[in-house]
Amino acid sequence: MSRFMKNRSVKVGLPPGSLVHIGERKTENVTIDIFNYDEMQFQEKETKKVKECFSFKDKATVTWINVNGIHELEILKELGDCFGFHPLVLEDVLNTDQRPKMENFDDYLYIVLKAFYYGSDNNEKVEDQISLILGSNFVISFQERQGDIFNPVREQIRSGKGHIRKSGADYLTYVLIDTIVDHYFIIIERLGEKIEDAEEELLANPTSQTLQTIHKLKKEMMLLRKSVWPLREIVSSLERDESALIKKTTVVYLRDVYDHTIQVVDTIETYREMLSGMLDIYLSSISNRMNAVMKVLTIVATIFIPLTFVVGIYGMNFKYMPELAWHWGYYTVLSVVFVIGVFMIFYFKRKKWL
Repeated sequence: MSRFMKNRSVKVGLPPGSLVHIGERKTENVTIDIFNYDEMQFQEKETKKVKECFSFKDKATVTWINVNGIHELEILKELGDCFGFHPLVLEDVLNTDQRPKMENFDDYLYIVLKAFYYGSDNNEKVEDQISLILGSNFVISFQERQGDIFNPVREQIRSGKGHIRKSGADYLTYVLIDTIVDHYFIIIERLGEKIEDAEEELLANPTSQTLQTIHKLKKEMMLLRKSVWPLREIVSSLERDESALIKKTTVVYLRDVYDHTIQVVDTIETYREMLSGMLDIYLSSISNRMNAVMKVLTIVATIFIPLTFVVGIYGMNFKYMPELAWHWGYYTVLSVVFVIGVFMIFYFKRKKWL
């Protein structure tokens, strides 16, 4: 259950807006990346001091402040005081079990998302909660750890390629959301390959390991679905919201993200149905295998019933019984037993029971 719900008991009894970090501490030191740019120039800075962000608040250029690590409460509190964020927003940033959502505070938008991507070894799946705060000329993002999911965005800003440097903070927010959605496709593709492998194993030779694999994939789909379904609502709200922070030119791009989100949701639902069907196939396969074994055992027992009857009669210790003193009696009984057995096997094959 820890993957689906984290311990919130530390907040019991505290007033609303209390800053308490809920979740795993995923980085030792909090670092802050600052990008300030317009079409002609850009400035990049990495720092550990939150005060260096304050000078970018009132600049006419676009500023992207990315905070790696959310466990140091003082940094969030100072940043919130400077930019005027509501205490409940900072509380949600610290809660890594937060459901994806979007809230409009007139002068800024708060968006929280779940990001899934593969780490540097391209094998381990990383889960990260990302909070975005969109203002008139700034975007502040909070990540649980220092990851590489936004590296392509940083490279676009540095090189000046694309529309980021030519557009405002709302377009940068779109690009960050689109990057998160694109990584959903990568995760789903990998899970799809694992589902196909499990399906082939299920049809060829299902084992207990196959069942464990199916259950593991089913949990992965549940976790992914829990994160993607609210994302559809978020993008739809951004697309329909008439906030002054989002320009009409950006709404077109948000529609494209919405289409991608629908594709992700449809694929997840398809895979969930496949996994549920695979569980039924596994149970049916085990049941059929058990039935086949019971069928063979039943046939063997049925064949030996008349044989046991015959030898049981001649195994009685009566003094006066026919054929007891006959020289060929033993061989005759064995021959009768053999003929009965062969006849029954032939009869079962003819009836296609064997």
